[in-house]
Amino acid sequence: MTDYVDRVVATPAALELIVQIEKRHGKVMFHQSGGCCDGSSPMCYPDGDFILGDRDVRMGEIGGAPFYMSPSQFQYWQHTQLIIDAIPGRGGMFSLDNGTERRFLTRSRLFTDDENERKKPLGADSPPL
Repeated sequence: MTDYVDRVVATPAALELIVQIEKRHGKVMFHQSGGCCDGSSPMCYPDGDFILGDRDVRMGEIGGAPFYMSPSQFQYWQHTQLIIDAIPGRGGMFSLDNGTERRFLTRSRLFTDDENERKKPLGADSPPL
């Protein structure tokens, strides 16, 4: 049995915000924004409301919510563990954290060589890369 390392994790503050949002909106999903209007931030949507692209990559789950990103973002982030946090501030315009006075934020750290060998496989619904 392999001791996998998660590709995406959440801080206690982020997990608490997910619980708060799900109480108001039901199950959620995340998609790592690729920039533009909301910068590069994790966007939180009602589960199924964000239309995924055919090549979007499922990185894992945080707080039971699936976490996706585009293939171009994956190429950039694939060597890092994403750490989703919640900090004071205003969320993205279309993200469910907007209006909570907290926002999700992506931090990252490079995988060690050992961890790189033990990264959790991508979600079964992810395209081959």
